[in-house]
Amino acid sequence: MLEFDGLTKGFSGKQVLRGLSFTVKPGELFGFCGANGSGKTTAMRIALGVLSPDAGRVLWNDMEIDAGIRRRIGYMPEERGLYGKMRPRDQLIYFAQLSGVRTNVARRRADEWIERLGVDMGAKDPLERLSLGNQQRIQLIAALIHDPDVLILDEPFSGLDPVATDAMADALTEFSRRGTPVIFSSHQLDLVERLCDRVGIIRDGALVAEGTVAELRRSTGHRQLQIALTGAPENWAHTLPGVRIVTEREDMVTLEVGPETDVREVLAAAQSLGDLEYFGRRESTLAEVFRDTVTT
Repeated sequence: MLEFDGLTKGFSGKQVLRGLSFTVKPGELFGFCGANGSGKTTAMRIALGVLSPDAGRVLWNDMEIDAGIRRRIGYMPEERGLYGKMRPRDQLIYFAQLSGVRTNVARRRADEWIERLGVDMGAKDPLERLSLGNQQRIQLIAALIHDPDVLILDEPFSGLDPVATDAMADALTEFSRRGTPVIFSSHQLDLVERLCDRVGIIRDGALVAEGTVAELRRSTGHRQLQIALTGAPENWAHTLPGVRIVTEREDMVTLEVGPETDVREVLAAAQSLGDLEYFGRRESTLAEVFRDTVTT
């Protein structure tokens, strides 16, 4: 288990982390979400030993992370961290060797991952000649190639097309199924919603929400309905009792229902106005939960 325990960090008098605490369980995909400048990257760098906390600690299986444990962490920074003039395969082998992988195993793994993630490159191309998406694939492979016990990834899906996104998601899911804790930050909340077992939302250096997507949805307190009518008068949704209109698209409307509103009354009122094509509850998206959480 990876545990962030009460991390506090400031730079030049500005507090970036404020007692940040959360855990990532074995085999769990944990989405770490927050606005730019909220402290996500700082927390990840502390786990890697790049930065030291002013207070708090990061633990792996109840032991404070040291240099030996860090060798077993796969880390992918948001910024490009590879050598532009060096051929991608050569540096993947080099990074694997630095983590204790034998040369013949490193070569085999490099070739397997390059093929699996569909990296498009010539045999002699340096990294800088690759597209940004292919550079991102190589950067992920560098984090995976030594078969780490923990994965910490900062914006791993940035700049990827849908095919590459799916390949990367499959790779992360495979590691989690082996029991590897995987934490990644991302602004692509639809991906976080689809992939992650649990999500933590950070604001101003502190965790303000944590749980499964379903738990976070319930925590907002919003109740939304979707209703589709045909043959109804114009602006029919404005006559329904105890609701607020969220969206109106052709015959379908999305409504927010007040806490005291009887949904059966809304249904009866809608049925009296036209032919009911659809009536159902609408779940909030993670993006909507995120907006509610970071702006309140």
